[in-house]
Amino acid sequence: MSRLVVVSNRVGVPDGRARAGGLEVAIRAALRRRGGLWFGWSGRVPENDPEPPKTITQDNTSYITVDLRKDDYEEFYNGFANRVLWPILHYRLDLAEFSRRDLGGYLRVNEFFARNLERFIKPDDVIWVHDYHLIPFAKALRDRGHKNRIGFFIHIPFPPPEILTALPNHERLIPALGHFDLVGFQTEVDATNFSRYLANECGLKRIGENRFAYDDRTIEIGVYPVGVETEAFARLARRAIDSTFVREVIESLSSRAMIIGVDRLDYTKGIAERMDAFERFLTNYPDWRGKVTYLQITPRSRSSIPEYVDMARRVSSAVGRINGAFGEASWTPVRYINKAHTRTALAGLYRAARAALVTPLRDGMNLVAKEYVAAQDREDPGVLILSRFAGAAKECAAALLVNPYDPEGVGAAIDRALSMPLAERRERNDHNYRVLVKNDITHWAERFLGDLEAPWRRDEETDRRAAFGARWH
Repeated sequence: MSRLVVVSNRVGVPDGRARAGGLEVAIRAALRRRGGLWFGWSGRVPENDPEPPKTITQDNTSYITVDLRKDDYEEFYNGFANRVLWPILHYRLDLAEFSRRDLGGYLRVNEFFARNLERFIKPDDVIWVHDYHLIPFAKALRDRGHKNRIGFFIHIPFPPPEILTALPNHERLIPALGHFDLVGFQTEVDATNFSRYLANECGLKRIGENRFAYDDRTIEIGVYPVGVETEAFARLARRAIDSTFVREVIESLSSRAMIIGVDRLDYTKGIAERMDAFERFLTNYPDWRGKVTYLQITPRSRSSIPEYVDMARRVSSAVGRINGAFGEASWTPVRYINKAHTRTALAGLYRAARAALVTPLRDGMNLVAKEYVAAQDREDPGVLILSRFAGAAKECAAALLVNPYDPEGVGAAIDRALSMPLAERRERNDHNYRVLVKNDITHWAERFLGDLEAPWRRDEETDRRAAFGARWH
């Protein structure tokens, strides 16, 4: 079995803290089984020149990190990755701020990563690259002569060519994905959008259903929806509901129903629009006033980017407006928390919540939706209210699917979720749970890597058969 090399913007270096998320667990498990290394940015931006790569070895895996200079960080991460690619890939052309300097920094950092990684690569390594930070990474390795099998998985949405071509110099960047052997997406829609781009903008010839010819190579396109550790997370939630922290939260509700939302503070998550919907719910369904509390847990992120500062102000203003208009001395309608909680604490809160509001304006998958389903007491489950624009809507089809741009509709869905009979809640949760068990995160990495290596395995079998035949002719 070939050694696995994982490349991502940030590295899940084991540090003895609380247990990592499911995706990180899946990647670590694949690395332990095969042996290999995980390479990426350390998260450090030193004042002086970056130090040489640092290596930590644990469980048959080497974790290799590099620092970034301040100008590289500003142009690559804060600039092109998060102020150009992030909004455009989430269909938000209005928020993209393109700078040719930032594109130069983005390409420069990808070259820097490739230059630092190549000293560790062996000829038969299988390389798995993750997400929008590293679109040109395979090209940087190919330009250095590396012929390894290289796969790419994008965790966020991939828009249609009509949006993607609004990216200045898209023809310089997006075709670089052709240097990967396998490009994986969360949904069929995302994969189809990429196929359309290759056919319409690059003029590539389609080979079969999901392959394109690119020079003397073949690009394969696949769909690999990321899952969660469904049954393991269910066990965690059963334990966590009895923790001191969760019990204190439940007691503080004074027998009120709890609605939960858990999102990083990002404009793609639709948190401000969700607040408008909750306000509409309290206005249109006054019988629920004083009987339900909405807990929104929203750690802040990218606080140096102006769009995120404006969004934080907008959400805080909405929370204050709702609590001021509807709250009583004994009841606060919205609890808005700006700090992260442990995975265990969240599992317990999910299980305690009568409903979950997961209403992104656009999302590649959204694992909160899946974790909420997994965490439920299957005898008395809560109800998932889910944006139809989240990748998870395909698998969690029995959720209450809503349009996050329609506050009246989302408000009506909240009322329906809180009023739903037990039999219907069980039926919906059971349907979603069964789907998630079939697509557990523990199988996700191996499905992707199996497809990435399939051509090699076919070639090796052909060589073996040819060698066997040559002995007898």
